[in-house]
Amino acid sequence: MPVPDQEPLPLTTDAEIAALVPALSGQEVIAVDTEFNRTNTYRPQLCLVQFAAGSRSALVDMLSEADYAGVRQLLAEDSGLKLFHAAKQDLEALQLTFGWLPNRLFDTQIAAGLVGHPAQAGYATLVEKLLGLQLDKAATRTDWSRRPLTESQLRYAREDVVYLLQVYDQLREQLLAAGRYDWALEDSAALLNPALYVMEPSAAWRRLGGLARLTIPALARARALATWRERRAQSIDRPRQWVLADKALLNIARADPPDAATLARVPDVPPAVARRQGQQLLDALAQGNDALKEDSLDLQPEPRPEPPDPVAFKALARLVGDCADGLGLAPEILATRKELAGLLRGEHEQRVTSGWRREIIGAELLAAV
Repeated sequence: MPVPDQEPLPLTTDAEIAALVPALSGQEVIAVDTEFNRTNTYRPQLCLVQFAAGSRSALVDMLSEADYAGVRQLLAEDSGLKLFHAAKQDLEALQLTFGWLPNRLFDTQIAAGLVGHPAQAGYATLVEKLLGLQLDKAATRTDWSRRPLTESQLRYAREDVVYLLQVYDQLREQLLAAGRYDWALEDSAALLNPALYVMEPSAAWRRLGGLARLTIPALARARALATWRERRAQSIDRPRQWVLADKALLNIARADPPDAATLARVPDVPPAVARRQGQQLLDALAQGNDALKEDSLDLQPEPRPEPPDPVAFKALARLVGDCADGLGLAPEILATRKELAGLLRGEHEQRVTSGWRREIIGAELLAAV
């Protein structure tokens, strides 16, 4: 497949982006990548979306004032298979920015693992191994929000999609020859689940460390505080740790301060947070305490899972290792250690026991537990 022609500059106007749709639509595959910043925001700041298909490549500037309906048409409505490499962060950026995901997905990192490459093979590594080209990765860590973008940034962004088409061609041939192309489609499609990328505020407490060491009343308050923090982080688009660090949140939950003056003395609570958000924090504490009184919460923290029986675990790991060796795959592509431990605890509804893995190894593992 020839390298697509280059657009000289990112597209920034309604007309330019609208014209991209007929130019790329109807292709069998469309290579896609995104560039974003995520240092001082809750959501990834989507700065650039790159496309390549057929004889055309283009970069869309996501910081302009343009109408991005054409981006949605290409990614969420066009029939072409959307090629990404290591897609999860790109998908998160799209979901949290627009509220939608591509309609069809092929992840070349997943595909590469299914034909014997390391499970987390990087894009530049695959380009070098499969195409014999060395990419300049100097712009890997860069501020994509600065305008104008440099020539180095533009080259880097374009190369992230134009060679992806050729990488796909080679991986597809290898997958078809091995009878594993459908495996790659199945595993890629599993990433198109919005729940993977959207944090519900009411569930944010589960990300807190040290829950098992909290008393039941403190746990009720920590849940309410975590819900407040998540909602605030989302509303002001700032990292949750900037709103209130985990350590401070847990200290407040334990102390249960009755007023603003006491709250200000809780260890690790920044004075500015106590001053500006004090009443909201006290309100959240009250909500947690009220829920405790009403007995309206299931307040038992999830127990730490018991370690699996080492003999049984080794037996399952041996089955997976032998199967993986026979297929030329990394064992974790078939089943992770966490999944094996879950099987021994009776958790039988897992990735390894469904889809193509069930026939390859899952049924055998279930028979062994």
